[in-house]
Amino acid sequence: MRVGILDILSLPSSSTSETISHFILTKQYASVTPQAVSVWCRQLGHDVHYATYYGVGDPARKLPRDLDVLFVASYTQASGLAYAIGKMYRQSGALTVIGGPHAKAFPHDCLRFFDLAVMECDKERVREILDGHYDPGAIVSSKVPFDDLPTVEERMPEIRRTAMFWRRWRTFMSSVPMLASMGCPYTCNFCIDWNNPYRLLPKERMVEDLRFLAKNLPGTLIAFHDPNFGVKFDQTLSVLETLPPKERLPYVMESSLSILREARLERLKETNCVAVAPGIESWTDYSGKGGAGGRIGLEKVGHVAEHFRQLNENVPYLQANFIFGLDTDAGDGPIELTTEFMDRTPYVWPTFNIPVPFGGTPLYDDYLATDRILKAMPFTFYYTPYLAFKLKHYDPASYYERFVRLLQHCASRDMLRRRVRSTTNWKVRTLHRVRTAFTHALVRKCREVLGMLKSDAGFRAFHEGKSETLPAYYYAELKRRLGAYAELLTRDDLKPNLQQATKPTELPIVQLT
Repeated sequence: MRVGILDILSLPSSSTSETISHFILTKQYASVTPQAVSVWCRQLGHDVHYATYYGVGDPARKLPRDLDVLFVASYTQASGLAYAIGKMYRQSGALTVIGGPHAKAFPHDCLRFFDLAVMECDKERVREILDGHYDPGAIVSSKVPFDDLPTVEERMPEIRRTAMFWRRWRTFMSSVPMLASMGCPYTCNFCIDWNNPYRLLPKERMVEDLRFLAKNLPGTLIAFHDPNFGVKFDQTLSVLETLPPKERLPYVMESSLSILREARLERLKETNCVAVAPGIESWTDYSGKGGAGGRIGLEKVGHVAEHFRQLNENVPYLQANFIFGLDTDAGDGPIELTTEFMDRTPYVWPTFNIPVPFGGTPLYDDYLATDRILKAMPFTFYYTPYLAFKLKHYDPASYYERFVRLLQHCASRDMLRRRVRSTTNWKVRTLHRVRTAFTHALVRKCREVLGMLKSDAGFRAFHEGKSETLPAYYYAELKRRLGAYAELLTRDDLKPNLQQATKPTELPIVQLT
């Protein structure tokens, strides 16, 4: 059969700064699992067409229109685009299958637009799907996520087809996605991996992949997509150290500060780690990932800032991930503390996220049980800078006023000047400039929402939970973001189905060993 695999990484760009950001950053996030699905389909003897869409160009031109089967992977914020494409291919007679984070979070909603929704996948599930074992409307899931991937060598046709390579050749921005582990030992209530046990993938496979890349694509950046890299730090780093120092490939990863203790930081430098993105989340004792030993407030800011200073001596690019709007946040404290952190660590790029109630998480269960989810909000707006729930300690307008202040400080000329002066690495300087421009665009969007909250009573009532009528602003914004693809979705299509698949005994779910 003619089989298509489309990895949707973003909605279409809506501004020049967003296009630049997508071209430099977003396309580096091509996912491992869609590549694995493509390899498995090819190994099963099918004619396979694999593509990624990172927000630039027309996604419909990425694949042939006469497919027998279409696999789509999507994040929740890009689900509107995924749904439109799913409808388009289903109308042409293809079997349509959706997987990825959105299908795992909201499989029942996906089945309005796709024949099958896959929550957890492996090669056997793919074979059964292609052999027609499942009737349309089924939710398919393995009992556990796969623990064996195709090698990098087997994935090379897919890797070379991604936007990270130019005419099949590596550029200075090219990266290869890899996994050293699956799952996470933490139980953060907002995370879809909260109940996915941590396990290290076979070391022999990772050694094989590293040696292949060192020989065939020396110098290529490795992007580890582990939910939490290096939990078993010594075992993981020892694999990276199997390559001679001059052959070690640069790599980026997301980890917890609690793992990156001072005694371990030099090994990051020795193994050629070029970027780390720890999650700080909050200045309260929200999670144990910050390695702050129970410290909160300004004391935690000082401890974390010192930890990043030590990291900066060993790793060229640092990112700190924050969440603003948690139930532990109140008043101006979170803004003032985060601003203080930025001032102390100009060499760290901060990312600010708004909590999102993804299905299957404790956060979702809590918000749904307390009637805090805005049930009419389309999934396309389940991402920063939009609110899909009612805040506990802020009214919507005062929240956005504080969020704008935070973003403005981050993107100020003074902060950009200090960031650029903090490094001599031209790639890092370029990233700081690009991300500053993108943050300015985010500020404009937040001000737009804030203006609606202050001037439009219906808009304000919706965000306060007093009305379930979706404001016209969101219809217009969705049409603007999706362009021609918005015509494929009706207003009824935009209202989400929040039913969950967390209790298999109550749902039509096919779950196999």
